[in-house]
Amino acid sequence: MDQAIYRRGERLECGDLSDELERLRAGAEGFLWIGLKDPTDDEFALVNRELGLHPLAVEDAVTGNQRAKIEQYERSVFVVLKTLRYIDETSDIETGELMLFIGDRFVVTVRRGEGNPLRDVRQRLELEPDRLQHGPLAVLHAVMDSVVDHYVYVDRELSVDLDDIEAQVLADDGAGDANAIYRLKREVLEFKRASWPLADALMTYMDRGAGRELHVDVRHLFRDVADHLRHVNDHIEAYDRLLTDILSAHLTSVSVQQNSDMRKISAWVAIAAIPTMVAGIYGMNFTGMPELVASVNVAGTEYYYGYFVVLALTTTACVFLWTRFKRSGWL
Repeated sequence: MDQAIYRRGERLECGDLSDELERLRAGAEGFLWIGLKDPTDDEFALVNRELGLHPLAVEDAVTGNQRAKIEQYERSVFVVLKTLRYIDETSDIETGELMLFIGDRFVVTVRRGEGNPLRDVRQRLELEPDRLQHGPLAVLHAVMDSVVDHYVYVDRELSVDLDDIEAQVLADDGAGDANAIYRLKREVLEFKRASWPLADALMTYMDRGAGRELHVDVRHLFRDVADHLRHVNDHIEAYDRLLTDILSAHLTSVSVQQNSDMRKISAWVAIAAIPTMVAGIYGMNFTGMPELVASVNVAGTEYYYGYFVVLALTTTACVFLWTRFKRSGWL
């Protein structure tokens, strides 16, 4: 747990939560920022008891695995953000969860998972006292901006992976792996489940909710985040469609390759059928076959030529078929 009072953009030590919050609501400047990482039930219950969080928001926070959203209650705002972390070793995307309780003179951040740590966000904000003077909404913007910046980074990594798979599928050697394409498509869909709901929730918050009451500078900051999020979502949608096309192209390439292999097999079977047929006929052991006794007498010596004639005809037929199949592209 990391907690502090921020007054005029400066960090101050925080004492008892209820006392500090009572002083703030009594008119003292500043706001309270509490940061929790994978809190235990007791820790979360303590914060809930001191701050009086909305019970529906608390239920969502305890349950976890929520859809990205921004819920507005009577005296607070509850925000769920899905964080993404790209793992270079496996090219996988790891999903985490961030929850924020924005209330009167306080903000609570709850982080689950390792993606998108908030320590850097807090440190950067503490170096910008002018932004901190906007209160809890400045924290909401900073956290949301950090999450979307991670989206942009993961977006770039997915673009590289997609280019590699596309190059493999379209290569002349027909390289490519349907499993790899499917895995990347699954990661893209996981990205989509995190970013798309957030875009809708943010625009609703800006257009219909408290966005109209925001300070103009803060409103511009949120609109900048929304713009970045729209760009990311456009890319992810394009990746999803392109992966579908790549998978279709790969399956078509595999089908064409299989047809080519079947033509080659059929051609060699047809060529092999001729000597097989001739050998089968002569394997019947008939005694009245003219080829067995066909001969010519040269200078008193009898030469039997039937075997050589049959062998020559068989070879000629095989060579003829091989030539025809070669010209037709079957071999």
